[in-house]
Amino acid sequence: MRVSKGSARRRAKKRLFKEARGNYGGRSKLLRTVKETIIRSRAYAYRDRRVRKREFRALWITRITAACRARGTNYSQFINGLSKAGITLNRKSLSELAISQPQVFDEIVKAAQAALAA
Repeated sequence: MRVSKGSARRRAKKRLFKEARGNYGGRSKLLRTVKETIIRSRAYAYRDRRVRKREFRALWITRITAACRARGTNYSQFINGLSKAGITLNRKSLSELAISQPQVFDEIVKAAQAALAA
């Protein structure tokens, strides 16, 4: 006897088509290409969750570099001075301080320069 799976098959297809919405042409209309599209999109999503972390770290470092250069030092000397001074702020918080509270960042830079000089 032939089994067509009825509503279960329709529910499974509907879930796939819902995930593939917004793609061009057959990538959102044809079941076989929808499956391929979803596999690829999930692979990209997995990969790019990790890439996002790298990109944010690079952005924070760029911001810190700009703030340090405005205060007469460079990024590598600043980070070296922080480690010698025992200041354990991460790059995200340093970047936020440089943008939102420049006077606090000035004090941190002075502390790092003093640790380098000592």
